[in-house]
Amino acid sequence: MTIPEALHLLEVGAHSHDSVTSRLAVLHAQIRRLVPAVDRISCALHEPEDGLLKTFVHSTTSAQPLQAYQFRLADSASLSALVRERGERVIDDMQTELHGHGHAHTEWLLAQGYRSSYTLPLFDHENLIGLLFFDALTPSAFQPLVCERLRPYASLIAMLLSQELSTMRMLVGSIQIAREFANLRDIETGSHLSRMAAFAQLIALRLAHARGYDDEFIEHVYLFAPLHDIGKIGVPDHIMLKPGALDADEWRQMTEHVDKGEQIVERLIETFSLAHLAGVQVLRQIVAGHHERIDGSGYPRGLRGAELPDAARIITVADIYDALRSERPYKPAWRHDEVAAELRRMAAAGRLDAEMVEALLAEPAALEAIRTRFHDADGVAAC
Repeated sequence: MTIPEALHLLEVGAHSHDSVTSRLAVLHAQIRRLVPAVDRISCALHEPEDGLLKTFVHSTTSAQPLQAYQFRLADSASLSALVRERGERVIDDMQTELHGHGHAHTEWLLAQGYRSSYTLPLFDHENLIGLLFFDALTPSAFQPLVCERLRPYASLIAMLLSQELSTMRMLVGSIQIAREFANLRDIETGSHLSRMAAFAQLIALRLAHARGYDDEFIEHVYLFAPLHDIGKIGVPDHIMLKPGALDADEWRQMTEHVDKGEQIVERLIETFSLAHLAGVQVLRQIVAGHHERIDGSGYPRGLRGAELPDAARIITVADIYDALRSERPYKPAWRHDEVAAELRRMAAAGRLDAEMVEALLAEPAALEAIRTRFHDADGVAAC
């Protein structure tokens, strides 16, 4: 397959419901016709806010995939230099050149039997997208001529990732702008939304193996988590900010924010022709299902059991944890142990997913680190 043919393949895939992972697998098959030694292609996304590299998509022929893994770019001097210099790195024999480096991903590569690698940073203009890894089970697989053949494909993969991520972030940005233009004065501060997105990501990462979550799903949950309550832009301020209990009519109007949120999302999907995006279904599930409960006691549809998708279950646990830990006009902040007991009580009653509750509560220090990082501004308590 020629480069123009591969580009056409990506363009067709971009307008289908195929995931980025499936499109990368097709491209990998074509690359192997040109360079049979390429056993693995992996892309790690860069998170500029905290400098993390996160596994995102991969195509692996023979080894077990490395998934749900992240580490700080700054912790790797060689990868940091690649990004800084916009260079390339070829390792002819990992077993000798990387032995004893101590990074978990390095140990994984060695354990899987990989011998050589070719690594490039991926940029969208001046913005770092992430890092692209080509790995082989044979030593010295990436000679200069091989690297020359792979570079155009690296550019195609960068284009694929940039297109997908830019489109998703455009959708997120559009909804966030809608909140701002609607002058949404909400107890749900930006810090709350950042915290609960981080909590949701933590749950998804810890259950990735047990539940079969791939890195695309985890990234979509993290990206779309802050949009769960977007429908509240249609709820009057006197209800949103009421310090006391809502009466029956006010509660009815409050519950309607789920329907309003679904309408907003569908309108944006239609306006920007985004129905083909693989992550759109996760967004729909989060907005529609974050107030549902496994026992059917939630709203608006009273979904039960398997009817409630995992994306919504994750957001529910993360949202409740942060809401209870934070001060509100109608209540003080709860202590961690009080929130843990309440979440476990709700799980025991069949309202929340018990595995997700335990995944969140497994490491209290990690929760406190997230709360410290995304603390509320003065005057908005979250203790």
